[in-house]
Formats: sequence, structure tokens, C-alpha cells
Amino acid sequence: MILRMMAALLISLGISLGVGPWLIARLNRLHFGTVIYDLGPAHQQKQGTPVMGGLMIALGVVCCQIALHPLPWRGGWDPGLGLLAVSLLSMAVGFADDWIKAVKKRHEGLTPWQKIAGQVIVAAGFSCWCYFHPEIGSRIQVPFLHTEWDLGFWYLPVMTLLVIFYVNSTNLQDGLDGLLGTISVITSAAWALVILLAVSAGADRQALAPAGIFALSLMGGCAGYLRFNRYPAKVFMGDTGSMFLGGATVGLAMVTRQPLLLILIGICPILSSVSVILQRYYFKLTRRFSADHQGRRLFRMSPIHHHFEKKGYSETQIVSMYAGITSIAGMIALLSLL
Repeated sequence: MILRMMAALLISLGISLGVGPWLIARLNRLHFGTVIYDLGPAHQQKQGTPVMGGLMIALGVVCCQIALHPLPWRGGWDPGLGLLAVSLLSMAVGFADDWIKAVKKRHEGLTPWQKIAGQVIVAAGFSCWCYFHPEIGSRIQVPFLHTEWDLGFWYLPVMTLLVIFYVNSTNLQDGLDGLLGTISVITSAAWALVILLAVSAGADRQALAPAGIFALSLMGGCAGYLRFNRYPAKVFMGDTGSMFLGGATVGLAMVTRQPLLLILIGICPILSSVSVILQRYYFKLTRRFSADHQGRRLFRMSPIHHHFEKKGYSETQIVSMYAGITSIAGMIALLSLL
């Protein structure tokens, strides 16, 4: 199992590095470039940088899952198929959004209702798959307490909301060169270690092996992608990549029955969403109750990584800070399983 996982890491890394230059050149020829607006920090130098770079990550993950999957495949209940489904279907929603922006030249992409409808279908479908899966079901692990919590029928709505929330949180996190890619390398490594700890504690190796291969192929794909996305970025992953990563990460949490660990391992994307929510409601409350009816802002800009940017931090400093936070939170998550 460990050899297959390491092979997945190296093969996915190689695919991402090998496909990257061709994909970037192709996206440039098709004029699939990003559009920078004046509402955020000054990033005008990034105007026209190609998007949909997340395709190189997805290609490596899919190839590794097919080539290295331990035989036999387990039909519709195979964990590898479930993980690929939630990741690729989430990516399909993001791809449609990127396609409309790049080809149809509609800068808003999918309408909010179109995007949420697609995400609800994917999230509800995957939650049902997990709920009826003979080895996953409605029970989740509780970190630190070493016990289980059976959500019963409530598993379906709670996990559906979790998938939607985390996929959108990951999408919000993709705002700076190398930010989401760096975080995803660390979170993927953390999930791989969670899986190895579970197997060493007596979990079914056959059931978790595809998830372990998936986690390290995700890590390798993101590491290769960073070769082209680190500052200054030559390509952006777009909604295509960010939603793929969101679906993949929350999928790993649910397949391993550790969705509560997502609070630690996925802390940075979650904080991005929380900062947007706090900013919006703080502005509404202060506008309603202030004497001048002028809204106030809790942060200089949300998501919060743009707040730090407005305060003078460089993109590389913010990426390093987020990488450190994610690493510490990931280590705490692993300690909770010991």
C-alpha cells in the first residue's frame, strides 16, 4: 500500500510537470485568460494569465487512481470511484463557470443559482453514496475522544451542507499565487497520514488503500502545479481546479469517516469563508444601527488573505503564513488520532 502511495505521488508529480507547459501554451492560444477587476488589490500585471490550470492536477489524480488502484475493483462501492466522482463532478461545475467566463466572455460566469444547483446535486449525491456505503455509513469519528458519533438520517443534510461549504471555501482560498496549491500539498499529505494511522490501528487496508493513493496523487499533482503557479504565476487553476480540490479534500474526509478533522486540516479555507460571512453581516449590522447609516468593515477586504495583502504583506509572505498555519493544524489533527 505504501509503495503504491509513493508511486502515485511521483507519477502524478511527473504528469503535472510534463503536461503543464503544453497546457499553458494551449490555454494561451485559446485566449483563456483571467480578467482582473478594480475591486480588489492591484493585480493588473496578472491580466490575461491563463486559467483552468487545475486540469493538470486532475489528470494526474485520475491516471494514478486508474493505474495504481489495488485489484479487484469493488464496483459502485469502490472508494476510489466515489472520490473521483465527487472531485470530477465538482470540477465540472467550476469548468462550466470558467468556460463561460473565457469563451462566452460573461465575466460573472454561472449565475449563483446555477452554481449552487450544480453543487447541491453533487453534494447530495455523494452524501447519499457515503450514507448507504457498507463501510462508511452515518457514523463519524470524533477526534481526541476516540469514539464514534452516529448522525443517523441527519448525516445526509449535514454532509451535503459540508460538501457545498468546503468546495466554496476552497474556491475562495484561491486568490494569490501559489496559495491554494501550497495549502493543498500540505492537506493532502495530512490525509495520507490519517489513512496510514487508521490502517496501523486496524482499519481495513483494502478499503482505505484507494483513498491513500488518491491523497498522495493529489499531493503530487499540486506540487507539480506549483512549479507554474508559484509567484509570479504563469497559470491559475481557476474554478476548475479549486472546486476539484475542494471536492477531493472533503471527499477524503468523508470516506475516512473523519469530517470533524476537516476543521483542523482545512482550517485556512474555512477561515476564508468565515471572514466573508463576518464581513458581510458586520457591514449590514453597522449600516442598520449606526447614526449615519454607513456600513463599517471588519476587515480591509475579504477573504481575509486580501486583508493581509491590503496591510502590506507580500503574496509570498501570506502563502508562507498560511502554509505554517495549515502545517501546525494538520499536526494537531494527527495527534488527535494517537
